[in-house]
Amino acid sequence: MDTEYRIEAVSRFLLQSPPGEINDVLNDVRNIISDDESLQGGVYPALQEYNLAQFIVADVPGVNHQSIVSTAAKVEGEENRFLDPRSKTTFVFDHVALESSEPETHEPNPESEPFRAALESSTLTYLFGHFHDGVASVFSTPGSSTHFTIQVVANKYNPNNYWSGRWRSEYVVDLEAKTISGRLLLNVHYYEQGNVQLETQHTASISLPPTISSSSPGPSASKILALIEDEESKYQTALNNTYQDMGEKTFKGLRRALPLTRQKIDWDKVLGYKLGQELSASRGGGFGATAS
Repeated sequence: MDTEYRIEAVSRFLLQSPPGEINDVLNDVRNIISDDESLQGGVYPALQEYNLAQFIVADVPGVNHQSIVSTAAKVEGEENRFLDPRSKTTFVFDHVALESSEPETHEPNPESEPFRAALESSTLTYLFGHFHDGVASVFSTPGSSTHFTIQVVANKYNPNNYWSGRWRSEYVVDLEAKTISGRLLLNVHYYEQGNVQLETQHTASISLPPTISSSSPGPSASKILALIEDEESKYQTALNNTYQDMGEKTFKGLRRALPLTRQKIDWDKVLGYKLGQELSASRGGGFGATAS
C-alpha cells in the first residue's frame, strides 16, 4: 500500500472524527503512515476542511474571547487568515497546532457595520442565555450591506464519562429578500464499552416581517434573534420527543423480550449451565474414545 493511498485513508478517518477527538484519531492512525512528516503534510488539507466545517474556535490574540474559524470568517485572498468581527482583528490560524498568531487590525465596511454590530449584540445575548460554553461570530458579506451570517458553536467534552458533543448553527440573513436561511447540526458521541454516534441536521427557512430594516438595527436585530430562538426551541423539542420515542419503542423493539425458549434466564445459574455443558461434552468425548 503506497503512502498516497494511506494518507487518503487517514484523511477520511479524520473527517469523520467525533467532536473534540480528532487528535485521538490522528494518534490512532499514525502507525498507518509511520512517517510523521509525511503524515502532517499529507493530512493538512483534511485538517483544514474539518476545522472549517466544524466551526473550530480560536483564541483571538490580544482579546479575552474566542472567535469561530469557518469559511465565512476567511479573509479574501489569504489562505489561513481569519476575521474576528467582534474585535475588528484578523489573525493567522494554524490548523495543526490550533493556534492563532500575527494579529492585524481590520476596518469594517461602514455601511454594513451598524447592523452587523446590532446582530452581534443580540446574538451574544441569546448565546449567554441558552448555551453553557458557546461561541458566536457574526459576519457581513464582503461587498454587501444587507447580507449577514450568524454562526454559533457549543462544545461539551466529557472524556472521563466517555462522551462528547457539538452544536453548530448557521443563519444567513438577507435583508433585501426578507429571509433567513439556516441549518442546525448536532453531533454526539458515546463510547463507553461501545461506539454510538448521533449526527443530525435540520434546515430552516424563516420569513422576515416587513418591519425588519437596516435603518433600525437594534429592534430589527432583536426580532431576528427572537425568530431564531423560536426555531431552535422547536427543534430542541422535536429532538427530545424523538429520543423519548426511541427509548420507549425503537430500542425495545431491537432486543428480544425473551430467549427462544420463551423463558427468562436465571443469571445466577448461568455458571451452572456452562459447567453442565462442559461435563456433557467431556462425557461424550470419553464414550467416543472408548467406542473406537
